[in-house]
Amino acid sequence: MQKNSLNSICIVGGGTAGWMAASLLSSALQGSQIKITVIESPDIATIGVGESTVPSIMEFLRVCQINIKEFIEATSASFKLGIRFDDWLKPGEHFFHPFGAVGQKIHGFEFYQAWLKTSADGYATRWIDHSPSAIMAEQQRFMLRSPQQQNWVLRNYAYALHLDAILVARYLREFSLGRGVERIEATVNQVVVDARQFITAVELNNGATITSDFFIDCTGFKGLLIEDALKIGYEDWTHYLPCNRAVAVQTENTGDLPPFTIATARAAGWTWKIPLQHRTGNGYVFSSQYCSDDEAVDTLLKVVDRNLLNEPRVIPFTTGRRKKIWHNNCLALGLASGFLEPLESTAIHLVYKTLIRFISHFPDRDFEQHIEQAFNQKINIDYQEIRDFIILHYCTSGRDDTEFWRWCKTMPVPDSLREKIRLFRERGQIDHNLEQFFSGDSWCSILEGMKIRPKKYHPLMDAFDSQGLAQSLQESMQDIYKTVMKMPTHNDYIQQHCAVKK
Repeated sequence: MQKNSLNSICIVGGGTAGWMAASLLSSALQGSQIKITVIESPDIATIGVGESTVPSIMEFLRVCQINIKEFIEATSASFKLGIRFDDWLKPGEHFFHPFGAVGQKIHGFEFYQAWLKTSADGYATRWIDHSPSAIMAEQQRFMLRSPQQQNWVLRNYAYALHLDAILVARYLREFSLGRGVERIEATVNQVVVDARQFITAVELNNGATITSDFFIDCTGFKGLLIEDALKIGYEDWTHYLPCNRAVAVQTENTGDLPPFTIATARAAGWTWKIPLQHRTGNGYVFSSQYCSDDEAVDTLLKVVDRNLLNEPRVIPFTTGRRKKIWHNNCLALGLASGFLEPLESTAIHLVYKTLIRFISHFPDRDFEQHIEQAFNQKINIDYQEIRDFIILHYCTSGRDDTEFWRWCKTMPVPDSLREKIRLFRERGQIDHNLEQFFSGDSWCSILEGMKIRPKKYHPLMDAFDSQGLAQSLQESMQDIYKTVMKMPTHNDYIQQHCAVKK
């Protein structure tokens, strides 16, 4: 059997995406003799607004064998149990999208069906009363979960991190260099492409020419390799998601750190609030069709309640993705691959998911087209799933008080999402498979928050005794509350276990 393995991978661009790639690949490829090089420009700063994550960040740290406590201290991180959505249904109302499972399956049926039946029978409880993560967030409690945990409540919650993206890139750079990754500080002047449309080298401003078998483009929105050199094209999703700009500012911390992100609907989009140990990240994602930059800055500064640490920055973006994320010997990663607005904090997750899919489809120097095609099909589905989930928040909102929200009332909805909503409205059914990121519980949390309730529940739920079912739900709800109230507060846990060293 002939071997034709890669000898080298060149990552062009640092930042969060570039150093995540270096960290994960240097871990996964240990012993392979594949040389990994990162070319990082000293002139380009990290965008630095992707500071809220989803639970896959914990899996990334585990796979890379990174010490969690050390990582949290180094990145000034706090914990995140989900997202609180304020004013999305209408002003003055809020709901919570928790991480982890809500309830437990009952004789093979999804918990949501049992909850629907008890609600229909008059035994009313809140959906989030059955989510350990939601009650932890509500009570501002936290503790890291033990893998050997027997208590079902402690098995069902999940968490992510709020972190400083610049500090993350710095930490992962040192970690990668310790794993043998080579770093070159330079700017790319030219990308050399051969007649087959394969990248053969990059020429740098220091006079060096770097050749490699494979290239990973982490050059941000401009896509220096995948777009400028290979002309792969971009699939624009602005017709589905109209927000195309964000303004971001950092403020001082005062008081306790809530273990969740806050996303508040505004006149032309929504604002975020992300608490870190050393500061709070704030931003306004908006549509330039309904709001000017000056208006957006003014709106954001009116709602932040602490002293500013920097001047507001306006960041333009185009929602969508590259038409191919892997083409020949080039993989686009992070902002170079596409952009989905940060409503559900999926940017870092998509970097990780792309890398995991790349490793499972890892090429050799034959670069078989069917391997590349299989990868692109799967990653396209990942992007579409997240796109549809974000659209869900807009198209189901009850707001009609501004021109922006009136547009959302009649906005175009992809067929894939339209069918998913239709099935849910009929009897609370959410089709889901293990390849998808957002669970049925996540979909139910948003739809329930928007007060969209199915017409009926699964007919076989009537085989269960209503009173017995209600009693079971009541007992599990009490188990959650009792377990959560034994946990330390989020602030106390950080101070005792992983506070930033001053």
